[in-house]
This record gives sequence, C-alpha cells and structure tokens, in this order.
Amino acid sequence: MDRTAATKADHGGSWIDGIRPYFEKAPLAAFFLGVSSGFPYAMIGATLTSRLAQDGLDKKTITAFTLGFLVYNLKPLWAWMIDGVRLPVLGRLGQRVSWLVFAGLLVMAAVVNLALVDPASNISATVVAAILVGIAGATFDIVIDAYRIEQLKPYQLGVGSGMTQYGWRIGSVAAGGLALVLAARIGWSGAYMACALFALPAMLTGLLMGEPERHREPTSKRGMSEIAASIVGPFAEFFRREGAAIILIFILIHKIGDTLGQIVLRLMLNDNGFSNDEIAIYDVGVGFWAYLIGIFVGGALYARLGLKRSVLISLVLMAVSNGSFALLAGVGHSNAGLAGAIAFENIASGIGGVTVIAYFSALCDLRFTAAQYALISAAASVVGRLLTATTAGTLVERFGYVDFYWLTVVVALPGVVMFWWMSRTGLIDRSIGSAGVEGKGDARAGDAA
Repeated sequence: MDRTAATKADHGGSWIDGIRPYFEKAPLAAFFLGVSSGFPYAMIGATLTSRLAQDGLDKKTITAFTLGFLVYNLKPLWAWMIDGVRLPVLGRLGQRVSWLVFAGLLVMAAVVNLALVDPASNISATVVAAILVGIAGATFDIVIDAYRIEQLKPYQLGVGSGMTQYGWRIGSVAAGGLALVLAARIGWSGAYMACALFALPAMLTGLLMGEPERHREPTSKRGMSEIAASIVGPFAEFFRREGAAIILIFILIHKIGDTLGQIVLRLMLNDNGFSNDEIAIYDVGVGFWAYLIGIFVGGALYARLGLKRSVLISLVLMAVSNGSFALLAGVGHSNAGLAGAIAFENIASGIGGVTVIAYFSALCDLRFTAAQYALISAAASVVGRLLTATTAGTLVERFGYVDFYWLTVVVALPGVVMFWWMSRTGLIDRSIGSAGVEGKGDARAGDAA
C-alpha cells in the first residue's frame, strides 16, 4: 500500500494551502464534534478539582479522583460495539449518527447526576457519579473520533485535527469557565446542569451531516464468529504492522509529562491564592486564546514542514512548557506570571493537538476506525493518568510544586527522542493505516466488509 498520502506534506506546501481546508465542510463538522467532546472531560477534570478543593478535601483525595479518567483508557474494551452493533430504532439514522445521539444522551444524564451529589457529605456517591461521567464521556469520544476520521479525507487530517482541537478547547474552556462563574452565583449543582447542554453540538452535527462517506456499515446478521472477529480484528490488524510494539510504546509515553502537570495545576493555583475570577481570566481566558493561536500555528507547521518535522517540534515544545509552571510556582501569586505560563503551555499544546492527532488518526484502518482510535487515544494518556492518580499528590507534598514541575519536563524527554528515532528509521511512514491513504482506503475497507 502506498504510504505517501498521509505524509505528502513532508515535501512542503504553501501557507495558503494549509489554511484553505479549514473552511471545507468536513473540517467544519469536526469543530462542532470537538465542542461536545471536550466538555465531559472538563466536568471531571479541572472543574471537579476546583469544586473538591473548595469543599475542603485534601490533595491526596482530590488527585485520586483522576482515577475517573482511567475509564477513558478502558474504552477499547467496548469500542468494537460502536463499529459493529446496530442500535434498535435509532439505528435507522445510520450507524455513526445513531450512536452519536445515544451517547450524547448518556453524557447529559451522567453530568446531571454528578450535579446532584454533594462531595462534602457523600464522597462515595461523588466517586460513582464521576466514573459514570467518565464512562459516558468515553463512549461519546469513541463515536466522535470515528465519525471525524471517516468524514475527513486523508489530506484533511491535519486541518481536521486542528478544527477538532479548536472545538475541544472551546467546549472544555467554555464549560469549565461557565461552571466557575455559575458556581459562584447559583451553586455547583446548577452550574453542572447548565453545562450538560454542551452535548448538543455533536448530536446536531451528526443529524445534519448524516453518515460519513467512508464508513463501512456492519453486516445485519452476526454470529458468534463475526462478533469475535469484531473484538479481536482491530487489535490483530494493528499488531501485525511492522514496528507496532515500538509505535505503541511511543503512544504510551509521549504525553506523561503533560498529563502529570495539568492535573496538579489547579491545586497549585489554589495554594498560591488565585481566586476563581483570576483563574477564569488567566487560566481559562488567556489559555483559550493561546491555544487557538497554537492550533493555527500547528496547522501552518503541518502544511509547511510535514507530519514528521511538525510532530517533533511540537513534542519538544510540550516537553519544555511545563518549566514555565515551575517558574510560576517559585514566584507565587503573580497574574503576569500566570498569564505567561498559561500562554506558553497552551500554544505548545495547540501545536501538538494538530500534529500528533493527525498522525494518530492516520494510523487507523477504516475497517476498525472506532476500535483502533479508541486503543490509540486510550494508550496516549493511560500511563500519565495512572501516575497522576497514584503519585502526583504525594510528589507535590514531598518535593513542592517547583521541583514537581521540573520533574514533569524530564519525564517528557524520552518521547521526544523516540519519535526522532522513528522518523530517522522510516517507521513513521510505514506505520500509516488506510485512513491516511488517499483513494485506497475505501477499497481496502470494502474488502473486509
């Protein structure tokens, strides 16, 4: 199979060529999908951290709540259902659209349930509610990712990833910012209920756009052997590829530093005396615009430098950006310092959001889009989340915020070195799946239908 389509940008292109696809229909749809994808994460991420901290819970208990994120890392266990199980009644809308609607309704119900619990009086119910949001949000993510990849042509993967990240950041920041503002005025329960409406953009996008052209419908009759093939097939195909184990190791380790640093950020801001309004202005507000700039820069770098060089640059930037939080922790309460650190980190993350996600999307085989991207996206954060949940709070209490953030810089460096080696040996080009190959992906997917 010709692997040049997904990496043809490595030969260079004009800045205009990199910008034009942002205004095409499929990348625009990816934006609205991203809006809904981002908000469940915000509900059990920084927003829940702020809520628990203000309710007086200790750091170890708060960081332990990140175990709720581990549900996202388990989604490969049921992602095959979204590829192969047809929903009754709703299934008439199409495989992807019906699952978008169903998963969206699950997310809304789970967020409302989290709104109704009181962490101060019933921590166990809060844990269960957070896990339910994680399950619903992970299912929503599986459908959204598969829908996005199948809507996008290979040449649109870079800008489609950018538009998804635009939407993800807008959805997560808008939901997180709205929750903070409303919580100060009507309480956390009302704030969470209002944020449940952020599930609607993806649901409406699916209803308006219809089924993706590159989607392969599952067979209507499925015996036990077909079901077993649906479960095993996506993983078997991936691990038959040359260097699959090396690719998986890179996916596992490339985001450790970023994951560790982000979950502790709100704790550091709270301990340094930043108010909810200051957090909303600088962490949420400045971070929002910096991330949008980073996404634009990432799209331009992808078009001009190609996949391999743009990903390597983004990995370097993401590795060193946590150093700005170490400097902020040393300074203490400084709005200017907070604005600078947030801007640097979010620009770096925006660039990486375009380039790394484009590579991960191109790894998928169109026969198994939902299951394979669920595997890739789950693997991308599982190590960082495990370390965060089990050690982050303890490390902060033992070493302090300054040394903790310098440590996150160090643990990010192996991923940079590994990707450089993969590029030099040609493994990046050889790892591309049918989703990243122009013209041949549909035929190959059809062969397995």
